[in-house]
Amino acid sequence: MNTTQLKTIIDKIQDVKIAVVGDFCLDAYWFIDESKSEISIETGQMTRPIQQQKYSLGGAGNVTANIAAMGVGDIRAFGVLGSDPFGAEMIKIMQNTGIKTNNLLFQEDSWSTHVYTKPYVNDVEQGRIDFGNFNQLSKELADQLIENLKKEVPEVDVAIINQQVLSGIHTEYFKQKLVEVIQLFPDKIFIVDSRNYNDYYDGAFRKMNDIEAAVLCGMAKDPDDVVLYAEIKMAAETLYKRYKKPLFITRGERGSLIVDENGVTDVAGLLIMSSIDSVGAGDSYLAGAASSLAAGYNMKQAAEIGSFVAGVTVQKLFQCGTATPEEIMEIGQDADFVYQPELAEDPRHAKYFENSEIEQIGELPKEINIKHAIFDHDGTISTLREGWEEIMSPMMMKAVLGDLYEVADEALYHKVQTRVAEFIDKTTGIQTLVQMKGLVDLVREFGCVPEDKILDEFGYKHIYNEELLQMVKVREEKISRGELSLEDVTLKNAVVLLKKLYAAGVKLYLASGTDEEDVKNEARILGYDKLFEGRIYGAVGDITKEAKKIVLDRILNQIGNSGSEHIVTFGDGPVEIRETRKRAGITIGIASNEMKRHSLNESKRTRLIKAGADVIVPDFSQLPILLKLLNIK
Repeated sequence: MNTTQLKTIIDKIQDVKIAVVGDFCLDAYWFIDESKSEISIETGQMTRPIQQQKYSLGGAGNVTANIAAMGVGDIRAFGVLGSDPFGAEMIKIMQNTGIKTNNLLFQEDSWSTHVYTKPYVNDVEQGRIDFGNFNQLSKELADQLIENLKKEVPEVDVAIINQQVLSGIHTEYFKQKLVEVIQLFPDKIFIVDSRNYNDYYDGAFRKMNDIEAAVLCGMAKDPDDVVLYAEIKMAAETLYKRYKKPLFITRGERGSLIVDENGVTDVAGLLIMSSIDSVGAGDSYLAGAASSLAAGYNMKQAAEIGSFVAGVTVQKLFQCGTATPEEIMEIGQDADFVYQPELAEDPRHAKYFENSEIEQIGELPKEINIKHAIFDHDGTISTLREGWEEIMSPMMMKAVLGDLYEVADEALYHKVQTRVAEFIDKTTGIQTLVQMKGLVDLVREFGCVPEDKILDEFGYKHIYNEELLQMVKVREEKISRGELSLEDVTLKNAVVLLKKLYAAGVKLYLASGTDEEDVKNEARILGYDKLFEGRIYGAVGDITKEAKKIVLDRILNQIGNSGSEHIVTFGDGPVEIRETRKRAGITIGIASNEMKRHSLNESKRTRLIKAGADVIVPDFSQLPILLKLLNIK
């Protein structure tokens, strides 16, 4: 959907009315400071002083919080709380959030507010303390809750049914009564999100994850298992026949499926390059999807909004985050999607062009007429910067340890070394600025550097770039002295490809996230700058934005939409691939082993396919076949 469509949906959502009936929970965070501990006179045990306490909504409460953050003005909560301080705290939070609480009923006996209490000592979570595991809902309160729901269902656009815990409101008696309510209003949309009773609520839409769907269809799956696309598609079709109502099935970064009278439809997942925390993502997806259905939009549009909302919240670490309309607009108006996740993660399904090493991911246009070729620089043509990890790793360790770098004991040194190695491995392929932002968090995590001496991401990026340029300068000097040849610092046959395209009349563009003057200088030293006829672009201007994306936008805007079908982009990073994919150009992913300057790097292959590559090549050694595929004479 385009920006105008997205804004229209978000604006329309503000006016809907949504009921949420379910297990309302409270997440409690207790931060213990043992420096104030003392021995209890009564027990002789050390006390556990709470320095700070925080509370947030969980379960059905988190669903309502997500809906409220989107700007929905009429949210009605139906549930049961205990007559305890936690119930009062939940009411206060919900009322401050704008959620109507008059249908949250209190049961005096045999009921405690559901609370997940998480004590922390030195920022490490201790054993959780749970309240509400022994609750028993009375029939009288169940009847009152059902009667209240019957009165208000005609006024709302959608009713969400949440089931979080076995000791909540979903007793056998309440479930029977709730099914009667669903069947009493056949034209009203009810959406069930249930951990244990998805099969029960006849007449309702369902939202579930792929593991839950597979298990409901008799497949043996553990929570961490991968559900293959063929399996989840079969499960979706089976469950639709069983329930005769539409379903949303979420698949994490692999996106989601919807199934209704039109069959099974895939909704692509979002390509998120930063660190993520998936806790609460299902609630966020449900909030976005339900609000969109309430506003009158179809299942696919609802699933897309759900994906955008979840895409915002998973980037909010160590919390069940919510998404504002502004955040949804930001992620949705220029969304990056994950393509072909199964193929990307399993090379056994790869298909190759004419028995070559050139992997063809999707169907290319029947008549290809290339007039513009965009090349990423590092890792696609040049390998001058190969080995950046060897620069980044010690730079990060020095940043984390600060003045302790030379004197840190062996245990601390190796602990930091391990964390830095894990971080670099996890973040390879994302822009440097995001990596440096993560470095700031690492520095704070270890606490070796005083707060007033911690740099921001821009400061750390400057240090890294300076050290990287020193390595590049040494290699450039070796080239000038004849100690390194062009073949030593370029991908196999890359320069030959440039010359072939230039001779065929194709306009060449060089794109890099590196500073523009440095890119131009490197292309000059390597001797192919003239082939680009001045069309060499690098980072300039706003350092707070993704440099490579700005560069790609400059080039693609210069070519214009009318020329998009004549564009091919060669790159080893996701940015150039996904931006060209958005403009409907052809994308060639270069999954290169930069150290060898030839052969396949499987990690790059995975990233590039997910970013939207049409073709994957390990290098340009099979150049005649590649030119044939692109119809270059």
